[in-house]
Amino acid sequence: MQPVPPGRHLLRAKDLIDARYRDPLNVPRLAAAAKLSPAHFSREFRRAFGTTPHQYLLTRRLERAAALLRTTDRSVANVCFAVGLRSVGSFTTSFGRAFGASPLAYRAAHPPAAHRARIPTCVLQAYSRPQVSSFREDSGSAPG
Repeated sequence: MQPVPPGRHLLRAKDLIDARYRDPLNVPRLAAAAKLSPAHFSREFRRAFGTTPHQYLLTRRLERAAALLRTTDRSVANVCFAVGLRSVGSFTTSFGRAFGASPLAYRAAHPPAAHRARIPTCVLQAYSRPQVSSFREDSGSAPG
């Protein structure tokens, strides 16, 4: 029997984030899914995927929030809580950094769902994914 490659364990945690982004996920829980210690998990996740587990989770939540803002008339607070975030102020700030506009401005820039052509989710996610560098955590500069 061949041992499981270490990257395979990391995919378990990544899949957990993708499937359960609404849930309160933290590094110890994700590390347990990957069968690694929390510190080792964080280092290996970043090395394998180019982003920290927290950044990856936040990106998934913001992508889903953007989809809800484009396709529903839910309030910003409702969208924030629906994607697993707990602070509307932090959500608004993170959303603005990732997408370059406040949630309300983002919604206003997109036509109502009834007027849009249906685009496959995989294509929509690929083109609406914010750049990791937009979080400014890697650049060393403090948010202004």
